[in-house]
Amino acid sequence: MFPNLFGRMSTARRRALAVVVGGLALAGCLPQTTGPGFGPGAGIGPDATAPSGQVFGTGSIKIAMLLPLTAEGNAGNVANNYKNAADLAIRDLGSSDLQVIVKDSGGTSESAQAAASLALAEGAELILGPVFSHEVKSAGAVARQAAVPVIGFSTDVGAATRGVYLLSFLPRSDVARVVSYAAAQGKRSFAAIVPTSAYGAVVAAEFQQSVARNSGRVMAIEQYGDSATMQAAVQKITAFSAGGASQVDAILIPEGGAAGPEIARQLVAGGVSTASVKLLGSGQWDDAAVQREPALAGAWFPSPNKAGFNAFAGRYRNAFGSTPIRIATNGYDAVILAAALARSAGAQRFTDAVLTNPNGFSGVDGVFRFRADGTNDRGLAIFEIGGGSAREIEGAPRSFSGGGF
Repeated sequence: MFPNLFGRMSTARRRALAVVVGGLALAGCLPQTTGPGFGPGAGIGPDATAPSGQVFGTGSIKIAMLLPLTAEGNAGNVANNYKNAADLAIRDLGSSDLQVIVKDSGGTSESAQAAASLALAEGAELILGPVFSHEVKSAGAVARQAAVPVIGFSTDVGAATRGVYLLSFLPRSDVARVVSYAAAQGKRSFAAIVPTSAYGAVVAAEFQQSVARNSGRVMAIEQYGDSATMQAAVQKITAFSAGGASQVDAILIPEGGAAGPEIARQLVAGGVSTASVKLLGSGQWDDAAVQREPALAGAWFPSPNKAGFNAFAGRYRNAFGSTPIRIATNGYDAVILAAALARSAGAQRFTDAVLTNPNGFSGVDGVFRFRADGTNDRGLAIFEIGGGSAREIEGAPRSFSGGGF
C-alpha cells in the first residue's frame, strides 16, 4: 500500500496537499512486478551530467519539465504558469526526493526534441510536458527510445500513445460525463452540432460511443466550418422538432467562445424548446461570457469542481502575485504525482503498470487516471446554467468505481 506521503510536513502543507496526494490511496497496492516497459532511469547511462536550466528541489530523482518559454504569442504566458505551478508544488511538498529541471521546448518540434534529448542526457527519469501537440510528439519519440515516460499537457489525443500520457482536459471525458448524466435524467435521443476540425471529429466519435453505452440513439451529427454551414447545421437539427413533438431529447454543442452561444440562439429562434430539449455543452462552457447567454438557460455542462482550483489559485496568488490560468493545475498535479510515486513506489515509480493503475489518482481538479493508449479519464461535476452563471447540480465522482467513463 502507499505509505504516509506527508511525513513531518507542516499542518498548512498537509492541508494544501490533502486533495492531491490523499487520492493516491485509490490505487491500492502497487504491482509487484516491473515487467517490460517504461521505468525510472531506463535507458539512462551512468554519464548523466549536471542539469542545465532552472531547477526546483534538491532531491536525487531528476524529472524534466519541458515548456515553450520562448515561443511567440500567448505560449510564453502559458509556459510561465506551468513553471510557477511546478515551483509551487515543490514549495508545498516542503521535502521530497525530486529535482524538477525546467527546459525550454521553444514551441517547435525541433527544439522540443533537443530539450528532451538534453533532459535524458542529464538523467531525467520522467518528462513532464511539453504543451503543444507537435512538441509532445517529438519529445515523446525521443523519450520512448530511452524508455522514459512522458506526461504531456497537449489536448490533442493524437499526441498520446503508450508511454506518452496526457494530463490535460480531453474532450472524451467531457462528452462521456455529460451524455451519461443526461441519459440518467431520462434523455434517450441525441443530436450534436460540432465544428469541422480535429476537435470536432474526436467529439463526434466519443459522442456516438457514449450514447450507445447509455442505450440511447444518435439522431444526427451535423458539422459546421463557417457561419453559413453553422446555419445549415442548425436548420437540420431543428427539423427534428417540427410541430413541437421533438424527436430529440438533447443536443450537444461542445464549442464555447462565440460559437456555442450563437448555435443556441439559432436553435431557440428556430423553434427548439429548451423546456423539452436539453442543450449539453463541454468544459469550454466554464466561461462567464458563455453562461450569460439567455438561450443557454437550463443547459448542462461538465467541469471539475471549483474548490480545488480556488484553493490552488489562492496559494498561487500569494506566491507569485497573479492569478493562474485555469490549466496551470495540470503542471502542479504532475509534479505532486511524481513526488508521491517517488516516495511510494520505489523502483517501480514511473512504470506503465503504476502510471496506468485503473483506480487512478486524485489531484487539484479531482480524480484522474491514465489509459494504456496515453489518454486519460477525469471525474467531473455537472453544472447547470441559469441567471447568467452556473451552479453545480451533481458532484464529481471520487473514484472510478461507477459508470460514465
